[in-house]
Amino acid sequence: MLENYLTYLVFLNNKLTKFFESQKQFIFCQKGCAKCCKNAEFPYSQIELKYLLYGFLRLDKKTQNKIEENIKRIVEEKSKYKGDAFRYTCPFLIDDVCSVYDYRGIVCRTFGLLTKGVDDRVKVPFCCYQGLNYSNILNKKTKKLSQAKIKKLKLVDEPLGFNISYQFLTDPDFEKSFKFEFGEKKPLIDWFYEMKDKLPAEPAVENQ
Repeated sequence: MLENYLTYLVFLNNKLTKFFESQKQFIFCQKGCAKCCKNAEFPYSQIELKYLLYGFLRLDKKTQNKIEENIKRIVEEKSKYKGDAFRYTCPFLIDDVCSVYDYRGIVCRTFGLLTKGVDDRVKVPFCCYQGLNYSNILNKKTKKLSQAKIKKLKLVDEPLGFNISYQFLTDPDFEKSFKFEFGEKKPLIDWFYEMKDKLPAEPAVENQ
């Protein structure tokens, strides 16, 4: 089943590569930015988690230990949290770089583009308001894309919204087409929160 999921990821990545290429005049993602890896919930399906952990096991022990420390800290913070949506920095983020980039989840792969919902409304990524993706054509007062700025910059490509919501990309139709199941879905840290009693009391010490 994991092999079929990987086939789906190849299909998805091919699509996303074309989407990002068509929007390159508006994309300002840079290694080390990591704004999309912080203060979020990170929805993950069961099979996405399995693939993520597959990548985790291929990391060096020092990095694994750091990730385990991050998980324990965030789980502890969640246990004391009293609000509704618990947001946090991804535990797999090390020095503002994703340690499992090739194994990251679907929501991580799609972030940065304009998203188009079922009602055809277009939503900008939140980093747009922080001077990044699509900020070059954003009207800060109205918080909408500015046609005047698009014309002034004489851009070749138009900003486009894509139907890449997590709900759509994990639809049962994809399961049927690629013959796998996403399984249960929940925020990433919730998977580890439910396993908190199974987490090691102290991270393993790397052999010197």
